[in-house]
Amino acid sequence: MAPAKPLRTACLVLALAGTLAACGGNGDGDRPPERGDVAVARVDGRTVWASDVKREAVAQGLIGEGEPLDPASDLFRRVLDEVVDQKLLAAEALKRNLDEDPVAQRRLAAARDRILGDMLIEDVVADAVTENNIRGLYAEQQRVAKRQEEIRARQIVLATEADAEAVKKLLAAGASFEALAMERSRDPETRFNGGDLGYFTTDVMPEAYELALKTAKPGEIVGPFEVEGGVALVKVEDRRLEQPITLEAARPQIVRFLTYDRIRDLLEKLRGKAKIESLVKPQDGAPRAEPPADAPQAAPKAAPQAAPQTPPSKAKTS
Repeated sequence: MAPAKPLRTACLVLALAGTLAACGGNGDGDRPPERGDVAVARVDGRTVWASDVKREAVAQGLIGEGEPLDPASDLFRRVLDEVVDQKLLAAEALKRNLDEDPVAQRRLAAARDRILGDMLIEDVVADAVTENNIRGLYAEQQRVAKRQEEIRARQIVLATEADAEAVKKLLAAGASFEALAMERSRDPETRFNGGDLGYFTTDVMPEAYELALKTAKPGEIVGPFEVEGGVALVKVEDRRLEQPITLEAARPQIVRFLTYDRIRDLLEKLRGKAKIESLVKPQDGAPRAEPPADAPQAAPKAAPQAAPQTPPSKAKTS
């Protein structure tokens, strides 16, 4: 998994930096930079390669790293036009000697640092995010995961207890719970699928559901009990242990963990070897920087189990 792509403005700066370097160099512009690369345009005698266009499309987030980009597609032609514009702008900047401006040199140096840093991260992450490592961490997560009992149930939400008792009589007489839910339930989130709540664990439900369903057996109808927006009748259809999350469902989380973990280790080692002196002192009472919300902890936690078909929060009514 590649790190997050830079913003569009930064992409232009990086592209111009590369173009300026190419304009100022004496390298062979007709030699493909990558195996199998093809020339797609020439700007004042300088070649634009298919890989240049694809790299720009990836930088803009238009395609993912490793995804193909058909040279015959509208997207390819649009990005090609942008790459041509970048080369024209860079060439004009050189004519005006803007590359000699100290501000331009600092920005070009910063762009070079970012490119080299990104390449290092991609190289390091590629070693960490392997199929073996993904499967190994998935197996470890499944080993330590605690599987709870989950319930599948349907509900009918009614305005009053009297309404609920009337529906219970119809159910006792053989009426279909699913049909009555579609006909009479006040809950718009579950009404039109026959009151189906899917599978869920009781600890994620409102307290009234947790208490009512704690000991209910499959086939049993519990209630009425008060819920937000009225009273509920709930039919328990099944009880089972939580199903483990599949490898493919857990893969994005695992890849994110392996990526952050390897980058964090790399930065800790580099900072440990470097002599870093901060010349800016924090203000008194200034908040401390916090890691990104999705940054994993030092040790992997168990992957979340499969979510219910209908989120438990849907039990609430409007």
